[in-house]
Amino acid sequence: MTKPVIDGGTTKTRVFKNFIDGEWVESASGATFEDRNPADTREVVAIFQRSNKADVDSAVDAAKRAFAKWRLVPAPRRAEMIFRAAEILGDRKEDHARDMTREMGKVLKETRGDVQEAIDAAYYNAGEGRRLFGPTVPSELPNKFAMAIRQPLGVCGMITPWNFPMAIPSWKLLPALVCGNACVIKPAEDTPLSTFNLVQALTEAGVPNGVVNVVTGYGPEAGAPIAENAAVRAVSFTGSSAVGRIIGTTAAKSLKPCSLELGGKNPMMVLDDANLELAVEGGLWGAFGTTGQRCTATSRIIVQKGVYRKFIDHFVARAKKLKVGNGLDETVEMGPAVNEKQLNTSLKYIEIGKTEGAKLVSGGNRLDKGEYQHGWFLEPTVFVDVDPKMRIAQEEIFGPVVAIIPCDGLEDAIAIANNIEYGLSSSLYTKDVNKAFAAVRDLETGITYINAPTIGAEVHLPFGGTKATGNGHREGGIGAIDFYSEWKAVYVDYSDTLQKAQIDRGE
Repeated sequence: MTKPVIDGGTTKTRVFKNFIDGEWVESASGATFEDRNPADTREVVAIFQRSNKADVDSAVDAAKRAFAKWRLVPAPRRAEMIFRAAEILGDRKEDHARDMTREMGKVLKETRGDVQEAIDAAYYNAGEGRRLFGPTVPSELPNKFAMAIRQPLGVCGMITPWNFPMAIPSWKLLPALVCGNACVIKPAEDTPLSTFNLVQALTEAGVPNGVVNVVTGYGPEAGAPIAENAAVRAVSFTGSSAVGRIIGTTAAKSLKPCSLELGGKNPMMVLDDANLELAVEGGLWGAFGTTGQRCTATSRIIVQKGVYRKFIDHFVARAKKLKVGNGLDETVEMGPAVNEKQLNTSLKYIEIGKTEGAKLVSGGNRLDKGEYQHGWFLEPTVFVDVDPKMRIAQEEIFGPVVAIIPCDGLEDAIAIANNIEYGLSSSLYTKDVNKAFAAVRDLETGITYINAPTIGAEVHLPFGGTKATGNGHREGGIGAIDFYSEWKAVYVDYSDTLQKAQIDRGE
């Protein structure tokens, strides 16, 4: 991967072309778009190509050609390249974190964690190159060997979101590569630079030209053509449920596998016996980390009535003290919304909450004066005495807005938690091990935490949810390997006679 083109002006703004077949290529559209800093929209972080179907088709063609050779590279060799990429990312962690904060807005501590998650995913998937296990089983016939092996799918298309702009692409690209697939990825238009930084590391680590291709642009213009292209044999999408349904329907027409990781409305339950200070800190981190812009964000806190008012008092006091600002400032605890649309969505739901009768006890206002005047900032916002049926307790907001709901006990908390369209993450704070295991059993989510917030997944376990959160596939761990490979059953008959399986049992 050669260095990107830099413009000749005095601003030295980086101008990125698409990365196709190992070359930087301008979009067939001739159009570009700006990647701006959401904390200070006067700053253009970089300029990217506004790609279209022709660009996607070119990238898919390159991936299809590269796949013919890449699939034959032994998996341990593929894995060694991914391991080297992890080392490269580690060396550049701080630079990549600062790039990410500038283009996405979340604070440096979080962007360092985002890059670290990509490093972790690389180390994990590098290890999978020497596993990719398949079963060997006894045959029902004599002198016959039976086993199942994993094989790559072909060209895989990935469409990724802006909230984890290096971690989530790594969840998709790395297992796909170690399984022997070639890839075309379209990063979110708000955060393409972090994906380029990841792909730069993979290329320098030895991944051949055409195996990973990047096209930038907007969903309808550059994302939809990935799902529609007949040569793309699998599609992985992370984003909204509305777009996920469209992509899933498109993929179904050609019977291609489609992994959808969609919305969430995640509950954190706090029982009377909980460590209250721990629960408060966990709720703050879960609700306002990444400015609430996580699919796993703690958007509902369900608190047993015995500690309800005490929890609210402590939680609100801490929420009011959170420092909001530019994430490049090490003292800042919460950054801006990623863009104006996301900010306006949060403001809309704040008005909905007021109209519904929820009690606004903290925040609720846009910050747009002084240091905030050029960014998309919002106060951390807390509603209390929320009815579980209210829209602010049912619909995904994807911002720093949390609804606190009273409950009678564990059974009531679980009933409230489950009475939702989504089923991604959940958590319970309690000192009672019996209640903890009952919650693990009964919560209708793909992820459950005990005495921790709803965020903090690790790369070596499956990630994903139930109900409208997705379509059953998982990212991370063995779940990703399962998606990016397909089984082939192999039978070797060394009897030197024709054996007719169940017909020839010799009975």
